[in-house]
Amino acid sequence: MPEGTLEVLVVSAKGLENADVLCNMDPYVIITYRSQEKKSNVASGKGSNPEWNETFLFDVSSKETADLKIKIMDSDTGNADDLVGHASISLDALFHDGDIPAKSYNVMKDDAYCGEIRVGLNFTAQRSRGFDPTDGNMGGWKQSSHD
Repeated sequence: MPEGTLEVLVVSAKGLENADVLCNMDPYVIITYRSQEKKSNVASGKGSNPEWNETFLFDVSSKETADLKIKIMDSDTGNADDLVGHASISLDALFHDGDIPAKSYNVMKDDAYCGEIRVGLNFTAQRSRGFDPTDGNMGGWKQSSHD
């Protein structure tokens, strides 16, 4: 797997189960790739169909692929935030193709469907810094020529 930058565009969600009984929930997203974690802004009062339109960058430097994990949370004042649902996205196709336009992924909670989240993905490979025998540079030394 190449090294580079993973760009995640979190667009919106729809059909989420409202975690707040008396009012619209205030959802936000936590995105995790390996040990890296990013958090979106809270979509205050947006309820079951929030929009974020936020982009997050992750460093990809491991030879092993890992799924992108997304948790949708409901921000609560004075209480612990509630888990609305989660999604897991395989990145194998992304690392092969380099770009997956925004599409919807199922959000699950307790093994049950509870809405969708719309996410776009882009992968930019880092240029290799390896040996190039055509540049005439041999390990940092230029080969000399005698006339």
